[in-house]
Amino acid sequence: MQVSVDLCVVPLGVGVSLAPYVAACQEVIEAAGLDHELGPNGTAIEGEWEAVFACVRDCHDAVHRLGAPRIYTTLKVNTRADREQSFREKVPSVEASRGQR
Repeated sequence: MQVSVDLCVVPLGVGVSLAPYVAACQEVIEAAGLDHELGPNGTAIEGEWEAVFACVRDCHDAVHRLGAPRIYTTLKVNTRADREQSFREKVPSVEASRGQR
């Protein structure tokens, strides 16, 4: 099953700057070969269910290896049964709808 997620991994107990931890997750996602897009408050990722959720687990492992004693993650999950739809299609779809008013 194809899945699109919005992942936000927040390490706790590591100080104010989270950039090194976000960068570690980006490396994990890229190594997994999943389509993704970094945003200001999370990363959109899509692919097969098992691969995406294995990647989420691997992000946690990477952040813990960097010394984060605790991680708080928010995860939004989107699936469609009627057709495949990339997260990259969603914004243009909304923009096109706005132009039709």
